[in-house]
Amino acid sequence: MGTNLMRMTTTRKKTKRTFRPFLKFFRHPLPPLDHPITRGILPFTMLVLVLAPGAVPGVTAGNEKQGDTHAHDFVIFASVFTEHGFALPGARARVRRMAEQKFRWEAISDGRGELGIRVKQGAEYELMIEAHGFKPQTRKIDARGGNREDLTLQMEPLAGGKP
Repeated sequence: MGTNLMRMTTTRKKTKRTFRPFLKFFRHPLPPLDHPITRGILPFTMLVLVLAPGAVPGVTAGNEKQGDTHAHDFVIFASVFTEHGFALPGARARVRRMAEQKFRWEAISDGRGELGIRVKQGAEYELMIEAHGFKPQTRKIDARGGNREDLTLQMEPLAGGKP
């Protein structure tokens, strides 16, 4: 019996596995650098990466876009109330430059009757406030000096109507 056990262990061959299926998941997705596909694509890719920042208008490598700052803006804050002093939510405010006919900015008052509009400094503006059941009001705003205007508006009801 002892000889049979030895014979079984000595006659058994150990085979070397050459295929390892678990290694195919750890392969790099790109071919090696000396591969013909890589040799053709690599110079082109490097050229695109170097020239791409200059191709986008308004963007240069290392510099931030300078046009999106709000440093030269003027803010109009308004609080809108009824004739009894209650907050008036839903009042519509429109703003235009004095020299223009078209209103360019618009805001609606929140639940506390407050609103804010951001415009450019250095001009005169006209603010028009309208609310259902109330007379529209117009105010002139000079945005040439300072950076903020705080307004408190008390709306008057329409004649013969109930707000």
